[in-house]
Amino acid sequence: MAETPEVAFVVNPIAGMGGRVGLKGTDGVVEEAIRRGAEPVAPGRARAFLEALECEVRLLTAGGPMGEDVLRDLRIPYEVIYRPGTPTTAEDTREFCRRALRRGAGIVVFVGGDGTARDVLSVVDGRIPILGVPSGVKMYSSVFGAKPEDSARILCSFLEGRAPLEEGEVLDIDEEAFRSDELRLRHFGLALVPRVPELVQGSKEVSGGEEQAKWDIAEFIVDNYGDGLLIVGPGTTASTVARVLGQPYTLLGVDAYYRRRLVGRDLDERGILRVLEAHEDPHLVVGVIGGQGFVFGRGNQQISPRVLRRLPRENIHIVATPSKLSKIKYLRMDLGDPELEERLRGYWRVLVGYGRFRLMKMV
Repeated sequence: MAETPEVAFVVNPIAGMGGRVGLKGTDGVVEEAIRRGAEPVAPGRARAFLEALECEVRLLTAGGPMGEDVLRDLRIPYEVIYRPGTPTTAEDTREFCRRALRRGAGIVVFVGGDGTARDVLSVVDGRIPILGVPSGVKMYSSVFGAKPEDSARILCSFLEGRAPLEEGEVLDIDEEAFRSDELRLRHFGLALVPRVPELVQGSKEVSGGEEQAKWDIAEFIVDNYGDGLLIVGPGTTASTVARVLGQPYTLLGVDAYYRRRLVGRDLDERGILRVLEAHEDPHLVVGVIGGQGFVFGRGNQQISPRVLRRLPRENIHIVATPSKLSKIKYLRMDLGDPELEERLRGYWRVLVGYGRFRLMKMV
């Protein structure tokens, strides 16, 4: 029986911190995220991945918050092969990957988002596979498990010889442009990724066209729910609601309207909770990420478990154009809250036109 290859395991400790505080990313704005009350996300995501492993692994990791801290009290054998500086930087991730390659690691598993994927790819460059544990605000690349637990299943399948390698895209956006409501998506390369059907997310697709369908969806939302509180999530389909209302909007953020007037723009988690407290009859309008099927947990972390628990399920309206739904099999979520996910799991009526719905399963 072949010896199990050593697995390189690295954590980007700041990944995902900007999500709930409405920063749409964390690159270059860590201090601002902390000022707004952001808390680390990556350690919990890393722990969820590690606790879900059901196979024998030997981990090569980095010191402190880049791996060692979360591994210290778990019964998983590991060796620290690199100690980062303080604070940690992208160069620490790259240097760790260089040392992992020299050590002969069989795969690099990283906890982070698209920016971390870029750093890993820049060093690994197709020489060994990589696998992402999702922890960023935006994860448009097709190198991540759909959830941390899915990444664990994929890794075990790979180590046991049951997961073939395929090419996955590494994509990223210009975060400064993103914070200014402009989506600039770039392809940075292809990585080798172990594939297990239904467990690896696809690449983000930038939607376009079908303007009439978006308009019909928005008119139905306004006609039926516009006299109460409308919380409108990111994306072109959802933002058409604001255009029907004739009100300002944030294409890539979360806005709130009460009785057809703007009452909150580009809200973070706390801002959404405040408008929920202040206004009656709340409804949430949320879109679907093209090519991936994610409704919650990707690019809209402001719509957090705390927010979703305040909303009756029947007051959550998932919207998407017919062509977008035709390219995905399931709706997905990644909230890190098993109890809430159980409540949201199952079939949903997705609004695809004026009073027209398609039944889709949330997994």
